[in-house]
Amino acid sequence: MVYRGPDDEGVHLDTPAGIGMRRLKVIDLEGGHQPMTNEDGSLWIVFNGEIYNYRQLRQELEQQGHTFTTASDTEVLLHLFEDEDVDSFRRLQGMFAIALWDTRNKRLVLARDRLGKKPLFYALSDDALTFGSELNVVLEDETIPTQVDEGAVDMYLSFLFVPQPHTALRSVRKLPAGGYAVYQDGQMKVASYWSVPEIRPQDRALPIAQLEEEVDALLAEAVRDRLIADVPLGAFLSGGLDSSLITAYMCREAGKVRTFAIGFEEGSFNELGFARQVAEALGTCHEEHIVNYDVRDLMPELLDHFGEPFADSSAVPLFHLSRMTRRSVTVALSGDGGDEVFGGYRRYTAWLWAQKYQRWTPALARRAIDSLATGLREPSVYYGHSLRKRLRRFLEFSAALEQDPSSSWAFFLLEGEKQALYTEEFAATLDGGRHPRAPAPAATDLMQIDQGTYLPDDILVKVDR
Repeated sequence: MVYRGPDDEGVHLDTPAGIGMRRLKVIDLEGGHQPMTNEDGSLWIVFNGEIYNYRQLRQELEQQGHTFTTASDTEVLLHLFEDEDVDSFRRLQGMFAIALWDTRNKRLVLARDRLGKKPLFYALSDDALTFGSELNVVLEDETIPTQVDEGAVDMYLSFLFVPQPHTALRSVRKLPAGGYAVYQDGQMKVASYWSVPEIRPQDRALPIAQLEEEVDALLAEAVRDRLIADVPLGAFLSGGLDSSLITAYMCREAGKVRTFAIGFEEGSFNELGFARQVAEALGTCHEEHIVNYDVRDLMPELLDHFGEPFADSSAVPLFHLSRMTRRSVTVALSGDGGDEVFGGYRRYTAWLWAQKYQRWTPALARRAIDSLATGLREPSVYYGHSLRKRLRRFLEFSAALEQDPSSSWAFFLLEGEKQALYTEEFAATLDGGRHPRAPAPAATDLMQIDQGTYLPDDILVKVDR
């Protein structure tokens, strides 16, 4: 846990509870020590993250008579909870994992931010609750069973990550994004205070110019909020649309910005040229680094950070980039999340075309195309640039849609492929445990699903660790 919070630590013990914290200092470097308590010691808090609207909330609370002894967002959370209890979580804009110990009612309250940027794991037994920011931390309690969850293995082979609220172990769970939990008298209640809004078609199309103005204002506000810090900031810059746009807004708000990029010696993996062009255009103070050593050397450390199966290969360059960036700044902004909001993933288009292909192409023609694709020679290039692999994947996915309309282009292995791997004994443990089938979704539904699954369980996990 030291790597998550290298600057400070603290523990509060109060029978029958104990809470602890490793802190990365970002706001109020001297006054934000945790655990923190309110004036009468009735509430104690540990909090990982940052509340972007804490200044507005503090002003409201001061007008209602609350007094503050620090300049931290942590103290704002304490006073807000005093007034609004669990309803306070709806008021928060930011990234957070929170644990509050209510000494009067002997009640522990856990909460996680809307999109799940900050992790929170827990294990519940007959007489105890253990929680922490990582699976490995929870398992420091040696009384927690470590039996593998077969259903989680099945889901992992579909997604290449274990989706919330599951973990690789039966006994440990993730608090869902946008959720909170109350533990009292040996009972645990988990509820949701926020969920991804449903995307509904507009009654009338708005003018493009109006939409551009609204998106511009929202992005500017979002970046401005994230520049609140008492430590140096920077930006991850790949040269792609998302990170370039975020960097541009940072430059507009903060002037000279430090940007960081990483590349590989292999040309097909190296995008440093694009990042360099954007950095020159925006006038940033730019640093770049080439990864030129065996990534296998990183595996033990990466595996320890993730704590469970996780197979997003971009975690490797991101690890290098984060390590390089940390030498110069404490906080770095990135463009993660843009594809889920603006429909940037190619699989959304592929899914639409697969539906049309399955519906309109005669079976005889599909068999001929399938035979032709099988005969294509496999080039020795990066997976994403292989026409044969792309075509085979498209055809396999189109066929899978006929059996299960909820099949996703994002699945690593389709249902039939997984079944070919399983023994009868293993398959028998999965009855009722697989992800449920659902009607064929619309493209906007896929974006909404990704915001509730792929974003918190893959993208944000990778960036957090």
